[in-house]
Amino acid sequence: MLLTKERTAVYTAILKDELVPAMGCTEPIAIAYAAAKAQSLLGEDATSLTAEVSGNIIKNVKSVIVPHTGGLRGIEAACLAGISIGNAEAGLEVLSSVKDEDLPKIEEARKRCTVKVMQADSPCVFVIGITLSGEHHTVSLRIEETHTNLISLSKDGMCLYEKPARVAVAEEKKHALSVEEILDYAESVPLDEVKPILDRQIAYNMAIAEEGLAASYGANIGKVLLSAYPDDVRVRAKAYAAAGSDARMNGCEMPVIINSGSGNQGITASVPVIVYARETGASKERLYRALLVSNLVTVHLKSGVGTLSAYCGVVSAGAGAGAGIAYLLGGSYKEIAHTIVNTLAIDSGVICDGAKGSCAAKIAIAVESGILGYEMYRLGNQFYSGDGIVKKGVENTIRSVSSLAREGMKETDKEILKLMTEDM
Repeated sequence: MLLTKERTAVYTAILKDELVPAMGCTEPIAIAYAAAKAQSLLGEDATSLTAEVSGNIIKNVKSVIVPHTGGLRGIEAACLAGISIGNAEAGLEVLSSVKDEDLPKIEEARKRCTVKVMQADSPCVFVIGITLSGEHHTVSLRIEETHTNLISLSKDGMCLYEKPARVAVAEEKKHALSVEEILDYAESVPLDEVKPILDRQIAYNMAIAEEGLAASYGANIGKVLLSAYPDDVRVRAKAYAAAGSDARMNGCEMPVIINSGSGNQGITASVPVIVYARETGASKERLYRALLVSNLVTVHLKSGVGTLSAYCGVVSAGAGAGAGIAYLLGGSYKEIAHTIVNTLAIDSGVICDGAKGSCAAKIAIAVESGILGYEMYRLGNQFYSGDGIVKKGVENTIRSVSSLAREGMKETDKEILKLMTEDM
């Protein structure tokens, strides 16, 4: 099977769209971006802000530190940072240019601007609505589906911008992915087309992983793994990936390259593959092509699940990492497909209870499952159709897991949010 130029272009476009930089956990950063965008149009100091956000946004913002805020957490902090020190033109790096001397502006904004947070009454799992008012003007905007997907913008009741909520074409392209095509693309695409994207991912994500091991962040899951277990590439793959999340979830102000809207997923899909490549002495070309496999398998799995869910996103990224490692070590389509199926059979029950320090431990589990999924098949073992949610064929298993995550776990998601917010 050989991809057409048109399909090759689709895969390259997906990579360019998905592998972008972000500073800090993407949900609070998306709120800061929305607030900064509203402030840029208001034209005066804000006196009140209402944030209407979906339950999954509440879940993913509640417990993480917003970077460049002096350690502040939560939706209110993200909103105040956005209106006082944010640069909307920078997208998901909205707070990247903040200096220490800018931090008092957040407290000034807190004193003059009241912030009200409401849960959105919407079936959409990803909603950020901001209404920002000053003495003379009011600006309202709404983001849905993805972190910077602005669907409406108005000032003083006059519509300035509006578009349909769903990014239909982009979503259809992602849902049309397949493991077989991903492997064809990874093996055939001219590397000049993707090298800048992958070089940036390698540089950013390994830098934050190394920072997580060098300093003390959160529960230090990466350091615990290196200290408690023998020195082995499997342990290092988990430890480096977990350390990147240790740093990112606990205030590190270094950017990461995200995957499917998540920095933790971007770290999980890339860092273990890079660690394995360094251990095995793989060529740079082999590493690039393995990263294409890991990143695109992650996008493929996550597109069926949805942007946010009760299903932990790093499970998909761990399967992507396992697939990338399988490719790196010489695996063909058969090995890669069975690695994905085995991985999904192992840890598809891991829940997402928001972004916070324990995400690093879940990353370690997801990477372990990806590696185990590969080692199982390498040694002649596998899960078969009928073993729980496993179906015959990798694409059918992916669809099975997507249905579990997207539909079956809706009530789980509501219960998680209730448990997380009952003491607020």
